[in-house]
Amino acid sequence: MTLLQVKDLVHHFSTPRGTVQAVRGVDLAIEASQTVAVVGESGSGKSTTARAVARLTQPTAGEVLINGVDILKAGRRKLRGIRRDVQMVFQDPYSSLDPRRTVGQSIQEPLDVYRVGTRKERLLRVGELMELVGLDRGRTNSLPVSMSGGQRQRVAIARSLALQPKLVICDEAVSALDVSVQAQVLNLLSDLQTQLGVSYLFITHDLAVVSEVADIVAVMYLGRIVESGTRTQVLGNPQHPYTQALLSAAPGVDSHTQRIILAGDAPSALSPPTGCGFRLRCWRAQDLCAESDPQLEARATAVGLVSQPVACHFPGSRPQAKL
Repeated sequence: MTLLQVKDLVHHFSTPRGTVQAVRGVDLAIEASQTVAVVGESGSGKSTTARAVARLTQPTAGEVLINGVDILKAGRRKLRGIRRDVQMVFQDPYSSLDPRRTVGQSIQEPLDVYRVGTRKERLLRVGELMELVGLDRGRTNSLPVSMSGGQRQRVAIARSLALQPKLVICDEAVSALDVSVQAQVLNLLSDLQTQLGVSYLFITHDLAVVSEVADIVAVMYLGRIVESGTRTQVLGNPQHPYTQALLSAAPGVDSHTQRIILAGDAPSALSPPTGCGFRLRCWRAQDLCAESDPQLEARATAVGLVSQPVACHFPGSRPQAKL
C-alpha cells in the first residue's frame, strides 16, 4: 500500500538576487513500513523536499498525497487530521525542544494539542513512550539541558511517535550525534519500525547511514532526483556519475571504487545550467548534455538495460579502484 506519493514537486523561493529553484520536479513514493532515504550534498534540495512533504512550507507546484489525499490542497481542518499521521524529527534535538519544558511536557505536547485521552492517560502514555525509546521514566521532569545529545534525540523521537503516526520524516536526524550514539539511534529507529510498522523518509548526506537504514535510495542533485532504486541497486551498481562520486568519497561504504574528485562547486540554484544540471562537473559530459535535460528513467548501457531509473544520457559502471 502506498502511504506517501509525491508527484512533480516544485519549490521556488524569491530572493533579492532572483528566484532560487530549490526543488525541480521531484517524484517519490513510500510504502507502509518502508524506509526511503534521500541523499545528496548540501544545497541539493533534500530538506526543502522534506519540509514540503510535512507541509511546513507551501511548495510552488506538485502534489503530496498521504493515503491518497493531497495535503497541499487540504483545508485547515483536514490538514489537522492528516498531521497526526506525519511527524518530523529534526537535525538538532536541542533546538527542536523547548528548553523551558521538561522532557515529559515536550513528549506530552502533541497529546495535549489533539486532546488524546484524559490527563492521567496522557501521563501514562508519556511514560510508555519514554520506555519505548529507551529513556528512564525518572527523567520525566528533566530539562533538555541536563541530557546528552543522544538522549535529547530520543526525546524528539518519542514526541514524534506520541500520536502513532504512519510516517516519520527524519531530517538529518543523526548527523549531529557522535558515531556511537548514531548507531544507537539508528538501531532504535529500526526496532520501532519493526514494532510499530512506521514508515520513514530519511534525509541525509551520509551514505554510511543510508547503507544501514534504507530500503529505497533517491539521490538528489540541484533540486532533482538523478538516480533511484533499491539500496542494493544504487549502492551496489550506481549508474549516475554523481552517485558514483558520492560513493567514492564515503569511507567504509565502497572500497572498490576509485576516488572521484569533482571539479568546482555545484551550480547555483539561482541559475541552473541548461540541459543536465551535473554536466559542468561531469567527466562523461557531451554536447547532448547541454542541449537536453535527461529524464529519470531506465536506460540502456553498454552492458544492457539498467534496472534502476537514472537521469543521465550516458550512464555507466563506476571506475574501479587501482590495486
